[in-house]
Amino acid sequence: MRVLVLYAHPVETSFQAALHGAVVGALTRAGHQVDDCDLYGEGFDPVLSRQERIDYHDLAVNRRNVDPYVERVMRAEALVLVYPVWNFGFPAILKGFFDRVFLPGVSFRMENGKAVGNLGHIRKLAAVATYGGARWRALLVGDPPRKSVTRVLRAQVGRLGRVPYLTHYDMNRSTEATRSAFLERVTKEMERF
Repeated sequence: MRVLVLYAHPVETSFQAALHGAVVGALTRAGHQVDDCDLYGEGFDPVLSRQERIDYHDLAVNRRNVDPYVERVMRAEALVLVYPVWNFGFPAILKGFFDRVFLPGVSFRMENGKAVGNLGHIRKLAAVATYGGARWRALLVGDPPRKSVTRVLRAQVGRLGRVPYLTHYDMNRSTEATRSAFLERVTKEMERF
């Protein structure tokens, strides 16, 4: 299966980098063809320009600045997101990827004035996320990143089975033992993916 891994963390020595390595390694060992998209490493520009917003609904031109990324999304049969949750949301670079790449005609199409998911070729979806605070804090604000993956992205992709949303909460107080256990859990989940 062709798996697009979207990775969003700027520090190569972070725990998130270790998770990213585990995801890519496990998927590769499981026989998947992995397209590893390191947004920081590739220098992805997350800023939606004025002209891109003007052209947003013009299907003939809306992809022109991000076409290589659109092509990667369109070739994928599975999507795995690897990111930290910052301020109860996606890192800006990942949010910018969705703003600039998940365009009309790409992630959705308009039918009779209604947005309809357009990523039916993606058969599997998963996320690996870390949160600085405890789970209850994320729940207090509605856990927007979890909902964005398990509801919004899932709707754009279509009917799926289980969507693994693997999380390590309370990173601010994590230990070597909690990080190791989570790394092992992520590895096993990706080997079964």
